[in-house]
Amino acid sequence: MFFRENEKVCLFIDGANLYSASRNLGFDVDYRNLLAFFRKHCNVLRAYYYSAVLDTEEYSPLKPLTDWLAYNGFFLVTKNAREFTDQNGRRRIKGSMDIELAVDMMEIAPHIDHAVLFSGDADLRRLVESVQKQGVRVTVISSVKTNPPMVGDELRRQADQFLDLVDIAPEFTRRSGDNNTQNDIPNPVIPFTEE
Repeated sequence: MFFRENEKVCLFIDGANLYSASRNLGFDVDYRNLLAFFRKHCNVLRAYYYSAVLDTEEYSPLKPLTDWLAYNGFFLVTKNAREFTDQNGRRRIKGSMDIELAVDMMEIAPHIDHAVLFSGDADLRRLVESVQKQGVRVTVISSVKTNPPMVGDELRRQADQFLDLVDIAPEFTRRSGDNNTQNDIPNPVIPFTEE
């Protein structure tokens, strides 16, 4: 990994994408350890977490996690997801956070040296290229070791550095089903994925 101790870094976490990748790989993200890991290696200015939420439900399984993140050093960016019924009659929920993530990264780019993007969404390739033109190095964290790969090839090629979640997972993850009481970090079951 190439992180410089004094460089100014922002983390951009696509919550649905990271959740899908980590579940596919069989582990849960420990967000306290994730933030500590990056703070140990560089100067983290901000850690953004993006998630679409269902406002129509009385209780959202995502609420405990988003509350915990908001009180523990993460900048939470949410918007209401849209619920619909697909052609097979199944309940589906759609909520892309790409625009919110792109706007935040573009706005903060002049003030940082390095952006760390937790997403495999190939639609973000142009965003990565744009902030690179402003002198910002970009690391993409996702996985090619899932089936199918969770990262788009275009995004992986555009990044200055690609880190596979599998290779750095021991630093900030716990195995699915592990007892969570040590850190009291909620481990939600997210009811949808981004489309």
